[in-house]
Formats: sequence, C-alpha cells, structure tokens
Amino acid sequence: MRNLFLFTVFCTSFMMSKAQNDLDVLLSAGVEDAQRFANDYLAPGTNGLMHSMNANWFNSAKVKPLGGFEISLVANATLIGDEDKMFNMNTADYNNIQFVSGPGTQNVATVLGENDPSIFVEVEYDDPIFGAQTAQIELPQGIGEDSYNLIPSAALQGAVGLGSGIEVKARYLPKIDTDEVTFNMYGAALQLEFTEWLPADKIWPVALSGLVAYNHIDGSYDLTESSGIEGENQRLENSTNTWLFQLAVSTKLPIFNLYGGLGYIKGKSESDLLGDYRVTDGVLTSETITDPFSVSSDVSAVRGTVGFKLKLGFFRLNGEYHISEFDAFSVGVNFGFR
Repeated sequence: MRNLFLFTVFCTSFMMSKAQNDLDVLLSAGVEDAQRFANDYLAPGTNGLMHSMNANWFNSAKVKPLGGFEISLVANATLIGDEDKMFNMNTADYNNIQFVSGPGTQNVATVLGENDPSIFVEVEYDDPIFGAQTAQIELPQGIGEDSYNLIPSAALQGAVGLGSGIEVKARYLPKIDTDEVTFNMYGAALQLEFTEWLPADKIWPVALSGLVAYNHIDGSYDLTESSGIEGENQRLENSTNTWLFQLAVSTKLPIFNLYGGLGYIKGKSESDLLGDYRVTDGVLTSETITDPFSVSSDVSAVRGTVGFKLKLGFFRLNGEYHISEFDAFSVGVNFGFR
C-alpha cells in the first residue's frame, strides 16, 4: 500500500511507511472484516513506536542543582524482530474473506513486514441484482526492507534543576505539516533524586532517583491520492499516549559515568480511518461508508536500561540500550551547565 501510515517523522524525515495497496480496499469485505485486519496489521508498528518514543528520558540518576540545565537532541530506535513482521491470519475469523490459494490460516505481513510473493484474497459481497459475487484483492504490503529493521524516533529535549533533588524535563518535535502528512510530538517528565535527601549524600558513590514521564503523538495521513476506493476527505489519524515509570542508578564521576535502571511502560495507540468511502456492490450500485472504523493497541511492559555518559565541559554524549518486549537503543548529544 502506498504511503499507508506515517509511523513518525523525525528531524531527518527518513521513516515514512510505504507499500502497495491501502487498507481501505478491504472495506469491500465489510467494515468488520477490514477493522479486524487493520488491528492485527498495525499493532506491531504502533507498539514498537511506543517503546521507541520512551528512550533517553534520563542519562544520569544525579539530578541537576538549582539553575542547572541541559539541552539535548536525542535519537531513538526500536529493533524489529521477525515475529513483528508477520501475523497469523485465520479466515475462519472473517465473514467475507478467503485466501485465493493455500490453507485458510497463513502468515501475512504486518505494517513492518512484506508479503513475498504477494498474497491475494477473495472477497465476497452481495450484489442486489446478481446475488453473491466475489472479487480478488491483494493484501496490503508493509514497509518491509525499507524499515532497516528499525522504528526510529527523535526529539529536542530540555531539563532544568529546581533544587532539593528535583529536575523537570520536556521534549518536543516541531509540528510537521505537508500536503499528505501532519505530525506532532511532545512530552514532559519529573525526576526526583532520593540520595539527595539522605544525610551525607556527597559521600555516596552512586545516585538513585525515580522518574515519571508522559509522551504524546498526533499524526494524520491523507489517503485520498493513494486510496483504492473513491470518496472524500479520506485519512488515517493516530493518537498515541504513553507513561514511563523508572528507577535509575548511576555513578557520580566527573567525566565518564555509567547508568542503568528498571522501568515500566504503559501506553495506548488509537488509529481512526476517517472520511467517505464509496464501496462498489457490483456494476450498478455502491454504498458510502463514513468514518469506517477505529483500532487500538496497548503496551504494558517492564524495561531494563544500561547506558553511559561522557561529559566534557558544556558538551555531553550519552548512549543507552533497553531490553523489553521491543528492544531499543538511543544516543543523545547534550549541551549543559552544571
């Protein structure tokens, strides 16, 4: 499907979803069947994005003192496994869809994979004049090799110390608005250093802190040009919200430090297929479907983190790796004071 879904647009604009047919062609099988397919097809992509967008919220458990600040450019990426590229489609769960060839249960591409060779299904519909009729359509492809097995994300991030072991953070990606795509991301976090509140905290060899972070993404992709069905104002809209709860520990050396932690990610992504779609029922008749369906996916996962931070005056560089349902890595270029 061509330009099906924008996972994310980042500072280099290098991650646009591309394939060969649009999800909306499955509306000829009925809204219920199209919704069922879309849910399984999109979920690995939106779940992977939720893990990607929660990387690099901290690079030390030591919070900044009053007035200390840091400005960062962070680039994250979730690793895509083979299990995320396909899902098991059982036509017994569908009302009007059968595979053209092969068994009734087959592995087909998610938005992260590709069907090689292409997979065709037979869709049954009721013609008011000629009765039950069938048509063949190609199942949507995913981004496949174009993904480089990564789901990236990026943001500008700022952090400032408020004193008494408190640090606040915010991240933002300026709104991108093109003829086909609009995209916006923002987030905020609060980090509290527990060791700052202990007696003789200066002699502790490590810092220990807790962090709570919120992330939000809004995205919209105009399907009108690539749609396989006539209609108006056709678009795919996505709203994604996540929470991260994190315990962090780090060394407190002047130049090079190690950090790590254990966290929990909770999030939900909702995608809506909106607009008018005129689905043809035979030669003479058609049906207009408005705002056909919504699908959603959830993540709820524990995450382990290991990382390093190099500090050279105002310049800092950090890198980290996360182990979770979707492993991820991240690098940050940071400029700060204190």
